[in-house]
Amino acid sequence: MTEVSSLTGRLLVATPALADPNFDRAVVLLLDHDDEGSLGVVLNRPTPVTVGDVLASWADLAGEPGVVFQGGPVSLDAALGIAVIPGDEGPLGWRRVHGAIGVVDLEAPPELLGPALGSLRIFAGYAGWGPGQLEAELDDGAWYVVESEPGDVSSPTPGTLWRQVLRRQRGELAMVATYPDDPSLN
Repeated sequence: MTEVSSLTGRLLVATPALADPNFDRAVVLLLDHDDEGSLGVVLNRPTPVTVGDVLASWADLAGEPGVVFQGGPVSLDAALGIAVIPGDEGPLGWRRVHGAIGVVDLEAPPELLGPALGSLRIFAGYAGWGPGQLEAELDDGAWYVVESEPGDVSSPTPGTLWRQVLRRQRGELAMVATYPDDPSLN
């Protein structure tokens, strides 16, 4: 297999042509991407479940809206924490993914990380791809790959994140943000 150029820390933005309902207008932050596969979390799928209902000790540190997000269709019973940590040094219990964005060890005491957190989001499940699977989807035009920004992880309006991310792109990609929810009504 040829070497895979890492997309870790970048966003996958679902194209309007992507037919999988799990990823309709999804914005996925890639946490790991290498020749063994890819793993990410969907940033714009809030659930009605509050963080306090499932991880009470982390509830006060979770950003608004203080709910659990569905990170993807895989392992919905597992929780992942993603946090933005300003500065160069992250605390114990946090692994840098890209820039100021990193994964939180939810087994660590929240008091240990709390003072350093700029924002925290909790995800149930994740999106995963086997070796070469994501590359095949990219070749098929299912995803746009764009740079992430720390504010993407903590957007207070996750329902508009797909349009926001596309709108900030240059050229024709910004025009995709105006694509109607139901093109048949156009």
